[in-house]
Amino acid sequence: MSKRIFILLVLLMSLSLIGIIFVQAYYINNSVENKEEQFTYNVKRILIDVSSGIEEREYTEYVYKFQDLMARGVKVDTTAIKNLYIVQDDQDSNETLIYRNGILEENYKLSSSLFDIGLDSINIKRILNERETKIYKSSDIESSSGFSPEERLLLTEKISRSDEIVFETTYKDIAYRTPIHKRVSKNEIQELLYRKLREVDIDINYEFAIYANDLATKVQSDGFELQKASTYSVPIFYNENNISNYNLLVNFPERNKFILSSIIGMTLLSVIFTLIIIIAYTSALYQLIKQRKISEIKTDFINNMTHEFKTPIATINLALDSIKNPKVIDDKEKVKRYLNMIKDENKRMHAQVENVLRISKLEKNELNISKDRVKLHDLILDALTHVELIVENKNGYIKTRLDADKSSVLANESHFTNVIVNILDNAIKYSPEKPQIEVSTENVGTNILLKIKDHGSGMSKAAQKRVFEKFYREHTGNIHNVKGHGLGLAYVKRIVEDHQGHVSVESEKGKGSTFIIKLPLIS
Repeated sequence: MSKRIFILLVLLMSLSLIGIIFVQAYYINNSVENKEEQFTYNVKRILIDVSSGIEEREYTEYVYKFQDLMARGVKVDTTAIKNLYIVQDDQDSNETLIYRNGILEENYKLSSSLFDIGLDSINIKRILNERETKIYKSSDIESSSGFSPEERLLLTEKISRSDEIVFETTYKDIAYRTPIHKRVSKNEIQELLYRKLREVDIDINYEFAIYANDLATKVQSDGFELQKASTYSVPIFYNENNISNYNLLVNFPERNKFILSSIIGMTLLSVIFTLIIIIAYTSALYQLIKQRKISEIKTDFINNMTHEFKTPIATINLALDSIKNPKVIDDKEKVKRYLNMIKDENKRMHAQVENVLRISKLEKNELNISKDRVKLHDLILDALTHVELIVENKNGYIKTRLDADKSSVLANESHFTNVIVNILDNAIKYSPEKPQIEVSTENVGTNILLKIKDHGSGMSKAAQKRVFEKFYREHTGNIHNVKGHGLGLAYVKRIVEDHQGHVSVESEKGKGSTFIIKLPLIS
């Protein structure tokens, strides 16, 4: 996969993920807003219903009181009658139609003790309507006043709408003078609100109050606090001019919690699935990047391995060609020398293959590591014999300072010797001039520290963090001045950790490196 396609895929996947997150956030925010609007609508409708119910109850009570007064036969103080006459002649039938519409107005003076408004008496006006239609023969019109009731149609009834308007005006005027706490009780509002709220499944605590011209009245619940941002209000008790001085208010302390609880299920599912997508995306992206790096590392590894095998093979071929030379084949010293070269190069290639196989077995946990009680100093001295000739051949030296009083550890002799050899081999390879290596030990608490220090090329801070990774080699371009393929130190780390130890490196570019191995002592 080319770098351009890889970046394009990452960008498209990232845009898709960001789009999904924004859609989910929009959906959740929109759901919350819809629930808030629905909640506000339901509460407003309930308050209007409660307000109307209270007003109807009060109006009904006044109607019943007035009817009770009428039934007790309260006398009329004054009476006024107004009549409207319409006369129509029909020439064909020789008849005259007289239509009369009369309005009877009766005034009552009542004691105010029945209505408890603080006045000595009140005046109540009652209006009746009388309609009469008479049909006369034109010749008898003048004597019409003597017609019997059977000769006329007389309709007498109460003026329903007019009476209602007049009564409502009187009722509202009386009610306006009554204190608000005598017109409605806290219990009545509580019961109406409770019933109405349950009808729309609003089952949370609420507080209510009635305010007069933005001032608190006695009618309010104990915990009510005016909060303009979250308090719902509707007018109550309109007067005869259709103006209200009172407002019924209600607020919900747990409003936000209630709104969120109604969508918490879908919100949680949405968040969970979004998190799953994010985790899956980041994992996939991580694997893509990792696989790309591994691919690059393996390519570099193959190139390095090819280079490392190419030199020994070329050396072996040259040695064999030299042995075939008739002038050389009879020279036993030269033949022996060339045979040793072939043997050494073969051992070198074999060691590289063994390194690869060891790492492969470690990855599959197939490497059998049995441990025995051994002295670390003995393993160090054994490892030094493997590299002494190479160091001497380069005119270098290895100084030892084994100061640890206790060096007994639980270790696999073969594998841990290889660990020390690998670190020493690195110290030799990364010393451009004469190898100058120092090996020391010391006891720290219940542990023993092994330090192998060189004065070679050292490494950068970035390289120190990754030096124990498999296949990793510090980038030096296409220059193969140092042999290797990044497996030795990975093997070192795995073996040390298998021995319950710890390995680290301290280095400075151009000044060398110090590898430190810490192992637990055994008594």
